Amino acid sequence: MSYHSSSEPVRFERDCDAVLVPHGERVSLPAGSVGYITQALGGSFTVFVEGNLFRIAGADADAIGKERPEVLELPDSASDADVERLAWRQLQTCFDPEIPINVVDLGLIYHCAVASHDDGTRRVEVRMTLTAPGCGMGEFLVEDVRDKLESIPTVEHADVELVFDPPWDRSMMSEAARLETGMF
Repeated sequence: MSYHSSSEPVRFERDCDAVLVPHGERVSLPAGSVGYITQALGGSFTVFVEGNLFRIAGADADAIGKERPEVLELPDSASDADVERLAWRQLQTCFDPEIPINVVDLGLIYHCAVASHDDGTRRVEVRMTLTAPGCGMGEFLVEDVRDKLESIPTVEHADVELVFDPPWDRSMMSEAARLETGMF
């Protein structure tokens, strides 16, 4: 669900870790801070507080009176293909805090593959890029992708490599993303 600035004010019920958008700097917003939600996608929130945008992780949703995302489940009989499908669904829950489009539809994911280990654990390998090499949120986006993939049962490690070849351009976006942003 996406929110607009006029739709939902928030008050922080407790101190909360946040990421300053677009710089990627980690900060703590104190209890009692007030603002409003500008984006609520993929289990995380972008909030506007005192003239700045901040990204609040789903794990801290309770700080603004929201529910944390549900824990993922996977049947014991799940195959690597099942895990890969779930990995792609998880990638679709990763959003740039400034753009209401997931990293898959933005065309930022170049590769996603699952590898099994003898002990039943799995590794997910991802190659991704950014819309611009100097993006201040790059480290955060890589971390978000890694965290979302490592929340999948049996995934022991997600190896997320940031690459810039080939360079991203808007032709890599899905048709729906191009329509939504007006980038034809």
